[in-house]
Amino acid sequence: MKKHEKKSGRAIPTRLNILFLCVFLLFSAMIIQLGKVQIFDGETYKNEVEKRENATVSLSVPRGKIFDREGNPVVDNTSLRTITYTKMKGVKPEDILKTARQLADIIEMPQEDIAKLTETDKKDFWMQLNPKLAENLVSKKEIDTFREKDISGKKLDKKIEELKRKRVTDKNLQELTEKDIKVLAIKSKMTSGYQMAPQIIKKDVSEKEFTIISESLANLPGVDVSVDWERVYVNDGLFRSVLGNVSNSDEGLPSERLDYYLVRDYSRNDRVGKSYIEQQYEDVLHGTKKEVRSIADKQGNTIRTEIVSEGKSGKNLTLTIDMELQKKVEESIEKILKTYKGSEFMLDRAFVVMMNPKNGQVLSMAGKRLVEKDGKTEVEDYALGTMTSSYELGSTVKGATVLTGFETKAITPGTYFYDTPMKFKGTKEKKSWKEFGNIDDLRALQVSSNVYMFHTALKIAGVDYVKNSSLNIKQEYFDKMRYYFRQFGLGVPTGIDLPNETAGQIGKKDNQPGFLLDYSIGQYDTYTPLQLVQYISTIANGGYRMKPQIVQEVREQTSQKDEIGKVVHAVEPIVLNKIDMKEEYINRVKEGFRKVFQEGDGTGVRAFQKASYKPAGKTGTAQTVYGGESDIGRNEKGERRECYNLTLAGYAPYDNPEVAFSVVVPWVINDKSGINSDIGKEVLDAYFELKNKRLTGETIKIDSSQEG
Repeated sequence: MKKHEKKSGRAIPTRLNILFLCVFLLFSAMIIQLGKVQIFDGETYKNEVEKRENATVSLSVPRGKIFDREGNPVVDNTSLRTITYTKMKGVKPEDILKTARQLADIIEMPQEDIAKLTETDKKDFWMQLNPKLAENLVSKKEIDTFREKDISGKKLDKKIEELKRKRVTDKNLQELTEKDIKVLAIKSKMTSGYQMAPQIIKKDVSEKEFTIISESLANLPGVDVSVDWERVYVNDGLFRSVLGNVSNSDEGLPSERLDYYLVRDYSRNDRVGKSYIEQQYEDVLHGTKKEVRSIADKQGNTIRTEIVSEGKSGKNLTLTIDMELQKKVEESIEKILKTYKGSEFMLDRAFVVMMNPKNGQVLSMAGKRLVEKDGKTEVEDYALGTMTSSYELGSTVKGATVLTGFETKAITPGTYFYDTPMKFKGTKEKKSWKEFGNIDDLRALQVSSNVYMFHTALKIAGVDYVKNSSLNIKQEYFDKMRYYFRQFGLGVPTGIDLPNETAGQIGKKDNQPGFLLDYSIGQYDTYTPLQLVQYISTIANGGYRMKPQIVQEVREQTSQKDEIGKVVHAVEPIVLNKIDMKEEYINRVKEGFRKVFQEGDGTGVRAFQKASYKPAGKTGTAQTVYGGESDIGRNEKGERRECYNLTLAGYAPYDNPEVAFSVVVPWVINDKSGINSDIGKEVLDAYFELKNKRLTGETIKIDSSQEG
């Protein structure tokens, strides 16, 4: 008995030890788990909590401004008082409706926003306002029928909604009041954006609306007031098509480039450049968005906001364009087009490009187009046509033909040919506009001899001219001439820093032998006005093909309205290639170009002989057919009418060129009209008058008298 009692006494401490061990192990496990939660998983759980209570919103910053080469504003931003709505997580449709109704009591909505509401929008809103009536629009039997067809889940919900919407009548829609429609317009804005992204409800709000909303923010969940920006193009339509456009917040990111922007942290409703300069320099102009964190309670009400990142406005661009010169050029084109239009029924457009031949900076890039609207002739900006439309340029390219002849040893400086009509078997005579007799290369350029170029092309192809003989010219000689022409930029992209440039078009694919002769005088392949100025610049500067540049500098944005900021990046001149031709050959052609504008019966003398800035260049006339879309360019049989493209290319001063230019006027009836020279003289005068004005402070009129 005593032994039993002794054994029982020892069992109690043992059990206590086991109990303490269990308690110890339990607490150890709890401590380990707590440590794991705090040390290893703490950040994860913290993030989960913040997902429910915190939300970071990205806000747009002002877009970079654009200035011309003289520092004058071209594209600016104007400040607008704005009301925005940010849809937070967990917000219910009825909450959005409540807020929309509150806003409708305070603000007026623009009529254009009301007009955008569709019938579907109104039907859906009627159903939201009348849920019981909407429920009865589809019977249980109809729903069962859908289910019998194995339609269920979201697909079933969609079918039911479509059927309900179809059964909402015009009479139902008439029940919507003017106030309802305003609420709907506001609600549509609120729900059109993306979660956690501010959506603009109204821009340019009145001071009264702005003040009332500001004072009521505590009762308007998700609503905020801010000062937003809107793009302003300072010079109205001047250079407008090349500047491009920016999307609005309703458009957001363009669908064709959606993935491109999304991977670069853009939001779907961000405003971006849609075309040309605004699009090409989007990365520079866009800036870095401001980030604000909203702290909300469990019910989704914002308690406070804090700035995570201030963001940074987009950088400014300084263009190479001189907007004062651009204005004068556009005015000249418009005036001269209107003057000639009365006698030229197919004439509807003209182009001018001016460029510094030493560095490729584009000083002016202008195009105008006459269009008929409501029985009236209006003038549209068509500056883009200088790089997106191409034409046969005629004799302006003869400098390239002569240089190709020199380089291929087909001719040498001083080679003579007899200018008289040429006849080949089965074709019409091929001739110059006048017979010039025995002429050399300089005289051929001066008077624009076609026959000299025909002989040069034949020599390049290794063919001797025999009257009434058949021509046998292989494709390789077309390729050879194009090889040299392309060194000047004729037939290849110029490389300008803008999208959608065309390289022109190669002539008919069936390269019949006679077409090489047409090619030699610029009446086969087509080129753009921009390619023409690059070609003439390459000759003017001694053989360097410069990349045309539209942007000169990238600068920081400043807080001052018209300040352009310090330089971040200066765009350096880029030489695309040096032509494979001797300097003496280039100088020989330059002398021919000087004679064209300054000596005797040169084809450019009438306009330029007395010009004090001593220009050089080449005139051009291309026989062609109307290439537009208007019926006015077709005869009774629907065939395109024959006409001329009048062109001009040059530079000044001839001995130290600082400006090169091209003029292209398509589809003219009178090839002797001189419209190309009239435009060329006016724009070159404008350049030097502006230069003198800036140097002296005085307006010195360039002598514009013409030799008859």
